[in-house]
This record gives sequence, structure tokens and C-alpha cells, in this order.
Amino acid sequence: MAPPYIVEPRMPEAMPLYDCPFCEIVAGRAPAEIFHEWDDALAIVPLNPVVDGHLLVIPKTHVADVGHDPEVSAATMRRAAELAASQWCNIITSRGRVATQSVFHLHLHLVPRSENDGLALPWYSGRGGKLAKH
Repeated sequence: MAPPYIVEPRMPEAMPLYDCPFCEIVAGRAPAEIFHEWDDALAIVPLNPVVDGHLLVIPKTHVADVGHDPEVSAATMRRAAELAASQWCNIITSRGRVATQSVFHLHLHLVPRSENDGLALPWYSGRGGKLAKH
């Protein structure tokens, strides 16, 4: 019998469930620094945080990305919003390899920000609040 796969016709790089590192963390079979836990999601510290306080918010249910299951995506965003309510931050997710997704389990990066922190988004010029020209 073939292993269970996440099937998404627009995403050929679907990941077998047994290869998903976030499912392994949710199941308690892989280590992670858990910042907060809800009944439906976890907030964990990523392996290589870009700033202090950088978190990943992941659903306990396996969905490949933000477009796979809107209900799970919305619930996960609600959890990220709860953490974001008391700070300035970016909340970032990607869908698909061409959009820089490398782990095919929905995850939201919550990246705290401070004035002049030097952390630039690739499409933002950082000059007077103008978007970079393409």
C-alpha cells in the first residue's frame, strides 16, 4: 500500500506524512522548544530564529500550506494573532517551493520587530515606507 500523501494538484512537491518534521513535533517524537500550546496548534521556536522572539505557529492537524484547508489556516492565524496582539511584528507564510516554502506543513512565522532593527523584507525598500520597484 502506498504511504499517505497530502494531495494538492497545484503543489507537486507534496510531502509524505511520515516525513513531516512538524507532525513529528506535534506527536512528541521530535524535539522542539515549545513556547505555547493550544488544543489545535503549537507555537515553537524555529531552529534558526532571525531575531529574538521569532516563533513558528503550526496547526496540530497536517495541512500542506495556507491554501490547503482554509478552516485550519484561519484557526492557525487566530493563534498567531493572539501572540501578536502585544507586539509589532510580521506574520509570514509561504505556499509552494517557488514562494520559498521548504517544509510542507502550514507554518506561520511570527517575527517581532523594533524600530531600526535592520531586518528587511525583500519587497520593501525600507525608505520612507515605499514598496520596492519590480
